[in-house]
Amino acid sequence: MATAPSASNGGLRVAVVGTGYGSAELVRLLLDHPDVGEIRLYTHSRDGEAIDALYPHLAGFLDVSLRAYDPGEVASVDVSFFATPHGASAELIPPVLELGGRVIDLSGDFRLKDGSAYEAWYGRPAAPATWRENAVYGLADVYGDAVRGARLVANPGCYPTAALLALIPLLRAEAIEPEGIVLDGKSGVSGAGRGVSLGVHFSEVNENLRAYKVGRHQHVPEIEAEAARWAGGPVRVTFVPHLVPMTRGILMTVYARWRGAPTDTEGLVDLYRKAYGGKPFVRVLPPGRQPETKHVAGTNLADIGAVFDGRTNTAIVTVAIDNLVKGAAGQAVQNMNLLFGRPETLGLRRVPLFP
Repeated sequence: MATAPSASNGGLRVAVVGTGYGSAELVRLLLDHPDVGEIRLYTHSRDGEAIDALYPHLAGFLDVSLRAYDPGEVASVDVSFFATPHGASAELIPPVLELGGRVIDLSGDFRLKDGSAYEAWYGRPAAPATWRENAVYGLADVYGDAVRGARLVANPGCYPTAALLALIPLLRAEAIEPEGIVLDGKSGVSGAGRGVSLGVHFSEVNENLRAYKVGRHQHVPEIEAEAARWAGGPVRVTFVPHLVPMTRGILMTVYARWRGAPTDTEGLVDLYRKAYGGKPFVRVLPPGRQPETKHVAGTNLADIGAVFDGRTNTAIVTVAIDNLVKGAAGQAVQNMNLLFGRPETLGLRRVPLFP
């Protein structure tokens, strides 16, 4: 196992690059982290602007100004978070790594080892192979040991986090067919980012539910590649994401044809209890209860509910996460804790917002 890097005196110095919802959520979580001593914010276009002008909700909590992006400065901190768009991370991160920096990237640019798959699904050039192939996939509740001491952590996508937490225990147990898996994902509007577009206009989203990127969502190859590691061969999924008129949350329902020993709902739930026993952020619900996005809002929790449909011989597994926390910033902070040998829960133990 790699040795965890040491933090500088006075707490961790961290940099956040980007100005979207992911960055805002990172800052919110880092402000409450007992081992973070300094937070720097970097941007390409808003140099010198006060943080509370960009994020008014932070007024009185963080008195800093945005800095012009400089790879040397970013490399000098203990760890940097890149909450930058796909494509931008591929260009911005390699210089930081070459200067000795440690990076946790929230984009999709380093999640896929296969550069041709990235280019086919993202429609842009892949990141340099050297860093792409050596990045650690940061599904923290599964690959925590690999994260410790890493130079570059590729934080998983929000939909893949939910889907893989459901799929990996089933594939590891050789309990389901690797073909014909159906993923039904529903996400709040914040998953579309902070940019202005007609698709997330209030009048278009309110009192509406729609599928999008059907059969062509960029998270498909990420899910299939990671699932294949546990299946020992190719995995094929049909994934249909939907946009729901709420701000936060993902509800992912997985349908998979059973091929394991005869079971029932209690047996299926027990499989997940064994898989995630001792994992502080994964809550396996008892038979008869199903996850709800409201029950994980504002937290790094993942709630899992499972039902075995004996009539169709199908495992039906539902996962609820907060897309901005467990699906992005929260898992990134969990990876930071792992990277520096801290308890996974440090700065992340929060009671869900309710109602």
